[in-house]
Amino acid sequence: MKEFKIINGRDLIELGFIPDRWFREAIDFINESELIGDERKAYLKQFENGPLQELLESPIKYSVNIKAENELEASNLASVIETMNEVMRTPTVVDGSIMPDSCPTGSVGTIPVGGVVVTKNAIHPGMHSADICCSVYLTDFGKVDPKLILDAAHSITHFGPGGRDRANQFHFPTELLKAFEGNRLLNEQQMVSAARSHLGTQGDGNHFLFVGKSKKTGNTMMITHHGSRGVGARLFTKGMRIAEKFRQKLSPATLKQNAWIPFDTEEGQTYWDALQIIRSWTKENHSCIHRATAVKAGIEIENQFWNEHNFVFKEGDLFYHAKGATPLNEKFMPDITGPRLIPLNMAEPILIVEGESTANNLGFAPHGAGRNTSRTKHKKSKANKTIEEVFIEETNGLDVRFYSNEIDISELPSAYKNAKAVREQMDEFGLGNIIDEVMPYGSIMAGDWKKNAPWRVKKRLKMQKMKK
Repeated sequence: MKEFKIINGRDLIELGFIPDRWFREAIDFINESELIGDERKAYLKQFENGPLQELLESPIKYSVNIKAENELEASNLASVIETMNEVMRTPTVVDGSIMPDSCPTGSVGTIPVGGVVVTKNAIHPGMHSADICCSVYLTDFGKVDPKLILDAAHSITHFGPGGRDRANQFHFPTELLKAFEGNRLLNEQQMVSAARSHLGTQGDGNHFLFVGKSKKTGNTMMITHHGSRGVGARLFTKGMRIAEKFRQKLSPATLKQNAWIPFDTEEGQTYWDALQIIRSWTKENHSCIHRATAVKAGIEIENQFWNEHNFVFKEGDLFYHAKGATPLNEKFMPDITGPRLIPLNMAEPILIVEGESTANNLGFAPHGAGRNTSRTKHKKSKANKTIEEVFIEETNGLDVRFYSNEIDISELPSAYKNAKAVREQMDEFGLGNIIDEVMPYGSIMAGDWKKNAPWRVKKRLKMQKMKK
């Protein structure tokens, strides 16, 4: 009879296994039970992976709910199709769709903004991206002066990097704190600290606070747009690491950005639960800004509703990854309290929509107007004018503010796709029915906060001293 020899992790690696959480338990069991030969093989069989899942030879067919109306849009659409074709070769994919606001982001094979990808038994962190649960939230304040609301909101909101200092932090609900503590992906000091300090903050980029009046009722409404801030970004990083481990075992040929976590694993269940907690945190992030604005303005709230447009939604064993797509179907939103919101740009109305699932929309609508060019290219296209000239020309009559006091022309209306074309394509492809519009009064965005970032100021001062 063959003599038993104590094994370690190196022995399992030599047998072809990739280091994983089960290693310690398996090693202890084999050593304690002194398993050898066929008995050891039978025990280790449970940890073997099935056949490697190769990329599909051809992309799964998907719906194209967008058309190009000029040369610039044609170039953008070609890039979207190129990257979506690669995404749809991922082994887990079963369906997909792209919206009128679609635009590429990242290398070829990365889900485009305005993309919906349906997978089976798989959560792809890269398909919801780092800005988990980026969403829009509306409060109806009734018949009040929109300036009163915008001023009140400006005094209590927070844009830019980082969070609030202790003296200005919002209350972190006890129930939400317990949820963080009960999930191993969220239960760490840095995560909880970020959840506390980033509550009531809106970040930068295309995130905004918008005030306007309902076209139907004349009521003043406020809409905020932001995601889960540093909290979501931390979870995303963890999710991508977990997905990468599975990619190496299950499908090395799959692009890293399309790695997935099988839902029917402990990791999949834990990550899914963490996503729901982050969703609750993000909703509270919106809510506390709206409540504080109401208190500051001394105004009662008449109605509120919200929707995310950057998330992953579950139906049975199917997972709908929406990278910038608005859920129309109520099955995707268990806490639905009203219609959905689609912002276009700061000078255009925010659309309030309803709609039904169809074969081509998969239960989704656009999430905004999207871009045809990068921020850098857009800025270069305005080089013949001063920043102030561009700002005045594009925001004439509106109360548009930048929290950093520095204009960001890459967020002005001309940086986005033609709003009229997006609306027309929504109608043409059956992507939601517009039931009201919030006509713009004014808005707040982060602005070019990097211009006066501490490190830039320090560098400028240093250069000034050298010149002297």
